[in-house]
Amino acid sequence: MQNGFVETLIGAAVVVVAAVFFYYGWNTTGSGAVAGYELVAKFDRVDGISVGTDVRMSGIKIGTVTSQELDQETYRALVRMNIKNDVLLPEDSSIKVASEGLLGGAYLAVSPGGSDTMLVAGAEFETTQGSIDFVGLLGQAIFSAGGDDKKETAPAPMPEPAPAAPAGVTP
Repeated sequence: MQNGFVETLIGAAVVVVAAVFFYYGWNTTGSGAVAGYELVAKFDRVDGISVGTDVRMSGIKIGTVTSQELDQETYRALVRMNIKNDVLLPEDSSIKVASEGLLGGAYLAVSPGGSDTMLVAGAEFETTQGSIDFVGLLGQAIFSAGGDDKKETAPAPMPEPAPAAPAGVTP
């Protein structure tokens, strides 16, 4: 009976330490939703983007994706995001789906524009670039690298023979 109580006490201590560690990690890494104003963007493809995905500018997190849905009129992906209140974006800013690396996750990268007018809450990015299908691109590169084997190619022309030297002259 004494062993069961000690094991339960140690297990509870481990759970408490894990919860404190998780809470500390969550707060120090800036994970979670960002409070701020909402912006909208429409993309052709949003592979790898989900609710909670980072919105970054110059590699710094400035917002979070809050929802994504299909626009029933244009059949494009409609992505809503919250941007920090202290980050003001020019109205001609662009946004694209970017990758952290070949095997890394995706995020939304904002490139600021040069306009003096700023985007307001509820505004939409005019310029967007969706995700790239790396598997399809790789397959296309592999299968097109060999060329078209069915093409008939003419043999290379033979070089003309060098003129013979006149008799009695040595080259």
